[in-house]
Amino acid sequence: MAEIKRPSWDEYFLKLAMLASERATCPRMHCGCVLVKDRFVLATGYNGSLPGQPHCEDEGCLIVDNHCVRTNHAEINALVQATKHGVNIVGSTAYITNMSCTTCAKALIAAGIKRVVVFSDFHDTLATQFYSQAGVEVVKMDMPSKEIQYDLMNYSSAKKTEKSN
Repeated sequence: MAEIKRPSWDEYFLKLAMLASERATCPRMHCGCVLVKDRFVLATGYNGSLPGQPHCEDEGCLIVDNHCVRTNHAEINALVQATKHGVNIVGSTAYITNMSCTTCAKALIAAGIKRVVVFSDFHDTLATQFYSQAGVEVVKMDMPSKEIQYDLMNYSSAKKTEKSN
């Protein structure tokens, strides 16, 4: 039987960001963000419309200067979620599926993020420049596997063995 490779912490949290991106409501880009400190998830976000407002997938995108402005980006929604719940994110890591736009990079820097882990590039290079100037470490990784390595069969076998002992 093949042994399942346990993901690194960075892979694990990037996979959570990938999962968060599945909630996105703008068809132009699905993006997820997970804010983590000391291996503890503080907040999550995905690109989506303001609460109570129409979603792009329902009413179409609202394009200004080739950008959809109907939605907040994943990073902003994660920051808002942390704020709403009184969570201090200073010194945390942002795991993001796509490199931040300039505006989101500035917001994360201002909020005190110290590290960004990402696997996909973004067309706006000012984010990388701003992160560098602010001393925010940027780690670019390969995209983690899209598969969830859930091994119910071996778990069930282990439980049976425990009960028989």
